[in-house]
Formats: sequence, structure tokens, C-alpha cells
Amino acid sequence: MFKVGDIVLLSSGGPKMTVSDITDEEFILCQWFDTNMECHTKCFAAKCLIKYQAVEVPKVALW
Repeated sequence: MFKVGDIVLLSSGGPKMTVSDITDEEFILCQWFDTNMECHTKCFAAKCLIKYQAVEVPKVALW
């Protein structure tokens, strides 16, 4: 489901996090930076995470 390097979010919201390790299929180790640029690391249950999907905004000609 997840692989190292994936960008994920908690299903309840919060900052974008990077998957840094997969302990097993049930627990995922994630890292993220807070607003002070401090790095945090925490293990989350995989069922609480969703993959982040960036939305590409179409370019519009201004004239």
C-alpha cells in the first residue's frame, strides 16, 4: 500500500509527511517538518494514513 518516499497525510488532517520506513504492513514510520522547520518522526497505524495527491492547476492564458 505505502512505500518509502510516499507523501502521506493522517486521514483526520495535518501536515504532509514522508514515509521513512515501513515496520510491517500495519505500522508506518513518517517524518515531517513543523512551522519552525523542526523535523519530527513518529510511527502511525497504516489504516490512519492516506496518500497525498497533489492537484495540478491548469494554466490559463491571461491574454
